[in-house]
Amino acid sequence: MKLKRTVLVTGGAGYIGSVTSKLLLEQGYQVVIVDNLSTGKKFAIPNQAEFINGDIGDKVLLKKIFNNYHFDCIVHFAAFIQVAESVKNPKKYFQNNVVAGLNLLETMINHSKCRRFIYSSSAAVYGSPSKVPIDEQALLNPINPYGQTKKIFEMILKQYADAGLVDYVALRYFNAAGAYITKDGAWGENHEPETHLIPLILRSIKTQKLFTIYGDNYPTKDGTCIRDYIHIYDIAQAHVLALQKNFIGANIYNVGVGHGYSNKEVLETAQNVTGYKINYKIGKRRAGDPPILIASNKKIQRELGFRPVKSDLKTIIQDAWEYCVHYQQ
Repeated sequence: MKLKRTVLVTGGAGYIGSVTSKLLLEQGYQVVIVDNLSTGKKFAIPNQAEFINGDIGDKVLLKKIFNNYHFDCIVHFAAFIQVAESVKNPKKYFQNNVVAGLNLLETMINHSKCRRFIYSSSAAVYGSPSKVPIDEQALLNPINPYGQTKKIFEMILKQYADAGLVDYVALRYFNAAGAYITKDGAWGENHEPETHLIPLILRSIKTQKLFTIYGDNYPTKDGTCIRDYIHIYDIAQAHVLALQKNFIGANIYNVGVGHGYSNKEVLETAQNVTGYKINYKIGKRRAGDPPILIASNKKIQRELGFRPVKSDLKTIIQDAWEYCVHYQQ
């Protein structure tokens, strides 16, 4: 009888972490989730996963976990993600995203035989790129503290890999969106406060509140920011593909679709999908928002066989709308 491989998922009660945990369970992995529920939701944790309520900054807890389990891989999501908040409170972001993450990495190395590590990174490491689509060789020049924390932790992983201490995959997500709905559950965005465009648009329909587009004077075709939107299911699949690869040393991949939509285009598509007219206004730019972020996903397609299957904008918004109407808590 073949034993199931066990994976530790930090931040598994969050948006991306919970869907990835669900897909790992569907693939036959045993999943242990560690989450302090500061932003994650307990109801988002898949039923078959083992849940430990705790913080990755807690060295005593992590040592106990690594002594009690034999993990095939660590999948590290636990991070704060709000760009504007990171500008106002950088200390919070560096403490959690870098210091606590380093604690996780060190404890893994010192108290387990596991050396495989998959890191939830971000397109924010690129800042405002000089050209798009952005490939993995592009200059890393984050323009906000959130992006800086992701860049720093990637640098730490690279140095550890060069020293032979860890083998890792860093997945640089572009704009995660949509929802994953199955017969036994539904997983979607439940951030508080919510800062992502699509769920904010859909909430404005439900609440009949005026929607705000932040800035219409960017150097883009209609003056609003352009983003590469990728379905949460496709992002989770990228983690499964990475986990199934026998990776060695440092491995970095963009996770995106390869083309983008402006804020106004997203709003128009949302109107078409939902059948509701959305009243909106133009507000001031948000601090730390680059004008255009579009991925080159050629490397992850070539090396991991990644193919987005749900990431057309209409499907993303349809799934997000179904979740918003029928499942959101």
